[in-house]
Amino acid sequence: MTLHLIDRLAVEDEGDGPAVVCVHGLGGSSNSWTPLMPALARHRVIRVDLPGSGRSQGAEGPLTIERYMQSLLNVCSRLGVTRAHWLGHSMGTIVCQHVAATQPRLVASLALFGPLIAPPDAARSAMQQRAEKARTGTAGMQEITQALLGTAISSDTRQRLPVAVAFVRESLMRQGGEAYARSCEALAGAQPAAVENIAAPVLLVTGDEDGVAPPQSVRAMADRLHNAASKRVVVLPRCGHWTPVERPEECQRELRDFLQANSRS
Repeated sequence: MTLHLIDRLAVEDEGDGPAVVCVHGLGGSSNSWTPLMPALARHRVIRVDLPGSGRSQGAEGPLTIERYMQSLLNVCSRLGVTRAHWLGHSMGTIVCQHVAATQPRLVASLALFGPLIAPPDAARSAMQQRAEKARTGTAGMQEITQALLGTAISSDTRQRLPVAVAFVRESLMRQGGEAYARSCEALAGAQPAAVENIAAPVLLVTGDEDGVAPPQSVRAMADRLHNAASKRVVVLPRCGHWTPVERPEECQRELRDFLQANSRS
């Protein structure tokens, strides 16, 4: 593995084969994709800590979906990536959709976990309130983390998979309050991509207990992908919003099959 620092962003570059670009969600980092690495064994995997997250928390200025997208395009340019399979989780799925809608030649396929086109109005307001709480410091991040552990992962995961709970808890607690607040504001301001223009094959994976990307919303999203070369919706049982962490084996299987089906793209 090679660690690049590109425009103050931490970028992990590992393996050989068709390129895969991994885009984490709010409160995540490049490590959000570690559970899916076995499915990517024959690929060049590029994992980016988005501005304001993980090891890229030093990025200055306001954060937006557009800034995330431009950062990823810069990473691809610097690393010589002209076409890739794109993986997104949660907020990262919005970024991936914008890339696919505006840079179609760069996108061989989209595999989106916990996908959403844009937050509903109620969620935007909640994100703004969360940003305010995050800015109060460690105590605020602790309160945010505890609340999300009760809502963002399934009851089955909480009962049976304490390691997954610890993973999510640590991912959130590692975020600095100010940087996390700006990330919340980026999500609160997210606008939909022109998903009707996406031509790449699309895999949509969610959990039956995912309150951010509930199955009915994901199916409605699939209905709007009129021009996608193919599309598949997978709903994982007893699973919340952190699909790759809560159900890694199932996500690996779906991703492996999807990439094999689109290996010529």
